[in-house]
Amino acid sequence: MLRCTDNLPLTLYTAAQTRALDAHIINDGGVPGIQLMLRASRALFSTLEATWPDCDRLQVFCGKGNNAGDAYLLAALAVERGYQLQLWQVGEAPGSGDALLARQRAEAAGVVARPWQGEQPTEGVIVDGLLGTGLRGEVRPGFAEAIDAINASALPVLSVDVPSGLCSDSGRRLGVAVRAAVTVSFIALKRGLFTADAADHVGHLYFSDLDAPAVSFGENPEAQRLELDHALAALPERARGAHKGHFVHVLVVGGDDGMAGAVVLAASAAARSGAGLISCATRSAHLPGLLACRPEVMGHGVESVSALAPLLEKASVVVIGPGLGQQRWGRSLLKAVLATSLPAVLDADALNLLGSASALQRSAPTLLTPHPGEASRLLDCSTADIQADRFAAARKLRELTGATVLLKGAGSIIADEDGLAVSNYGNPGMASGGMGDVLSGVLGALLAQGLSAGEAMRLGVCAHGAAADMAALKGERGLLASDVIEELRSVLNG
Repeated sequence: MLRCTDNLPLTLYTAAQTRALDAHIINDGGVPGIQLMLRASRALFSTLEATWPDCDRLQVFCGKGNNAGDAYLLAALAVERGYQLQLWQVGEAPGSGDALLARQRAEAAGVVARPWQGEQPTEGVIVDGLLGTGLRGEVRPGFAEAIDAINASALPVLSVDVPSGLCSDSGRRLGVAVRAAVTVSFIALKRGLFTADAADHVGHLYFSDLDAPAVSFGENPEAQRLELDHALAALPERARGAHKGHFVHVLVVGGDDGMAGAVVLAASAAARSGAGLISCATRSAHLPGLLACRPEVMGHGVESVSALAPLLEKASVVVIGPGLGQQRWGRSLLKAVLATSLPAVLDADALNLLGSASALQRSAPTLLTPHPGEASRLLDCSTADIQADRFAAARKLRELTGATVLLKGAGSIIADEDGLAVSNYGNPGMASGGMGDVLSGVLGALLAQGLSAGEAMRLGVCAHGAAADMAALKGERGLLASDVIEELRSVLNG
């Protein structure tokens, strides 16, 4: 069965888990490996015909692994259907196992492989069967040059299982990677197809389980792919007799001198996400602007930590960090919040003031929302280290802090009590100021409505990204955080 991006499975696996399942299907499920390759080639060919119905010429690039075997069998199907075809062999040809059988079948069908010697493809659709999930280090010379030639051609590319050069575990580009228009993945979805550099390389994703028998991995899925509809199920329906006290009181803390906009955005997002009452503790000078922009929010001038104490006594959830700054004022407010037993969302400067992950020791539900730069400071490593394996970084933050963690970025990663999850909602238009402030307000409001930390984080991330996608229908360029706020109501009401 072939599934498109809109109805993919929710479970994600590592390359090692996928290989284990592959072996299990062959050894215990009784399906020969070459039969799986034949099914993969048919799924590829079906996708090719549906995506490019006018195409009659293929440029097939092969390595020597199993995805090269899939590509060889696809080439055989294409020749039988009358396509003009050139198969370029990069490096050694498949010389053993099922990949060799696939190569032999293709040659029997009339496929002629030529060693690639730097030729530039100029027409047709390119099929990328160079490198698969077994890639560990940087792409080697020869393969790197072939990938550069594929990308430079500007021709549409169909990648087999995973775009060559993309790490299927981390989503990191290993030096160079094919920029595919379409990727068809098999057996199990690989977690690296959904985060880090994947957004620039995977293209439209299809999945086929190759009609393999239902067998167990023998271990839990590595991660989950989030879907808004599933996450919304955690949000309880409102009783007809509900009043604002039922949805408790969110206190947003931040907005040092010159940074009023951040708390306005966070408080506004909390209001649009269903919080019953919203207070904002900020510099007194910001109150007129706050009330003019969002009169539904109760503004409080807080010039010292003593003025924050009575507000904390009335609050049910605290959001701290937007525009907080890193001076004495922000530091003292953060210390006071961390000393409470209130559920809290820590974002932006609250994370910078925290310094390290080990500095956070709270028993109350706590949500952390670092971007890679903030995560690198919390873990005392480089941003490159974070991006090299975003799943591992999120998991480590969770282990060190006990908090529910969101590692923001393309393919945001959540680490919570239920494990790891990845969200693919959102778009490049969100690369503008204030988006994180909006998210923190959403999370605070969801906590206030009775969701657990993990439920609030999973739904909040999906809703925030989905609202941005709705706002981007008018164009990604120029998308503002306030545009996202105005879509939250529709998203959260299903």
